[in-house]
Amino acid sequence: ALDHKTPLLKALNEVDKAATDVCQLFDKNVTKVHANLGWEQEYFLIDEALAESRPDLVMAGRTLVGQDAAKGQQLDDHYFGVIPQRALEFMKELEIECMKLGIPVKTRHNEVAPNQFELAPVFEEANLSVDHNLLLMDIMEKVAEKHKFKVLFHEKPFAKINGSGKHNNWSLSTDTGVNLLSPGSTPMKNLQFLTFFVNTIKAVDSYEELLRSSIASASNDLRLGANEAPPAIISIFIGKQLSDVLDELEGVSQGKLSPEEKTELKLNVVGKIPEILLDNTDRNRTSPFAFTGNKFEFRAVGSRTNSAKPMTVLNTIVAKQLQEFKKEVDALIEKKKLKKDEAIFNVLREYIKSSKRIRFDGDGYSADWVAEAKRRKLSNNRTTPEALQIMTSKEILALFGDMEVMTETEVRARQEVEFDTYILQTQIEGRVMNELVNSYIIPVAVNYQNTLIQNVLGLKEIYGAAHKDLTEGTLNLIEQISEHLSAVKKKTDIMVEARKKANAMTDIHKKAFAYCEDVRPHFEGIRRHCDKLERLVDDRAWPLVKYRELLFIK
Repeated sequence: ALDHKTPLLKALNEVDKAATDVCQLFDKNVTKVHANLGWEQEYFLIDEALAESRPDLVMAGRTLVGQDAAKGQQLDDHYFGVIPQRALEFMKELEIECMKLGIPVKTRHNEVAPNQFELAPVFEEANLSVDHNLLLMDIMEKVAEKHKFKVLFHEKPFAKINGSGKHNNWSLSTDTGVNLLSPGSTPMKNLQFLTFFVNTIKAVDSYEELLRSSIASASNDLRLGANEAPPAIISIFIGKQLSDVLDELEGVSQGKLSPEEKTELKLNVVGKIPEILLDNTDRNRTSPFAFTGNKFEFRAVGSRTNSAKPMTVLNTIVAKQLQEFKKEVDALIEKKKLKKDEAIFNVLREYIKSSKRIRFDGDGYSADWVAEAKRRKLSNNRTTPEALQIMTSKEILALFGDMEVMTETEVRARQEVEFDTYILQTQIEGRVMNELVNSYIIPVAVNYQNTLIQNVLGLKEIYGAAHKDLTEGTLNLIEQISEHLSAVKKKTDIMVEARKKANAMTDIHKKAFAYCEDVRPHFEGIRRHCDKLERLVDDRAWPLVKYRELLFIK
């Protein structure tokens, strides 16, 4: 099967069984554990007529060229302002339609970038939540059409402003009503919290590269690493206070614990967790996977991603990790004759030590972090083809097979589909870019340049030799246009030839890397010269709607 539903259901079943077994160490009344998901859907609302006048928005979902407007998001006036009336009317009707279908939408607000917004629902069981998100995206497009809007779900539809994500807030809860990622009122309940907290960190540390692959796409590659989006390096932010708690637990004695050490741990380490979290307002917007009080927030997920993919991976790796934890605890109890809490502390201590490299509370955008992550041997797969390779490694095939989530054939098929999707999306962008350059931008720029040339010739005819001083600025403008025309034509032709070579390849993996390394890098250079021409050419003649109209016409 190539659907996303079946693997998700299998992963949820596995995490239910594994988490329930671990819960039995703390509460014999627990018979089922649910994975919960609360997504945050970001999107842009653009006037329909303006959006449909842009070939790149229609065909590729993003602007492939376009000079940024004089005003962007720097004033935060959209973010902190009231919701524009037209957008509010859209939201009201959308919420009514959602309620009719049982989608529990809860919040609505402006986002950071102009004409960018967000909505989020009440947390639900993960499978239902994924279904509701996909249904919501379909409803949004239909309601937007009624209000003469175009909804953009692309992760980076506009350059130099924030892109859109779909933060996946994930937690586990029992059928007795306990959130396993929320501290309790007793030391034992806090030990249960620490167990699931540390095991989740350990799972992400062990499979960080697989988690990165679950959110890989051509569009999300453009978002990751800038404008408040997390970087491609997967790390976990837990805040200073919880880091201090884990650091203290690293010092737990090996084997049996003395009564004094047990008392110290329960009263002054584990027992202090609720009040620590009560005052813990740390937040790191550059972290791709952050603990936010009673849940983990997977912030690297892209806005048009099907959340079933990252949720399948996350629940599978946590289930696998919980299975390993239970085996190790049981072995210490049976073979080493340790008491239950002693065994748990001993196993957690080793997990905290071995997963320390994945914890990072600093600036995810800094060059220092890239170097530090390399030293820690964390992956930095900045592109989709790089990220997808891990899917068919022996370790990952064994993981999905052992957990009975996907067979090797199913994993390989999904990887091939992901590679093919990347190729096709990049291919479409290359074709649209070529069309924009040759059918829109070059003809208009040449026509405007001819107008300037006629102006110079006219002044020469009137003023003779004296025209040189009068036409100096115009001649300079003609020269600049010529330079950019020559450069954009040359770069576009090189890109087209690179695309032809890539298209001739039969190996889908090599073809994806060819599009990534030989075709896509030309886009930025082509765009740079197109945007320079946009600044030089008469606004009345420019054939494409500009950023100031797209982003500031409400």
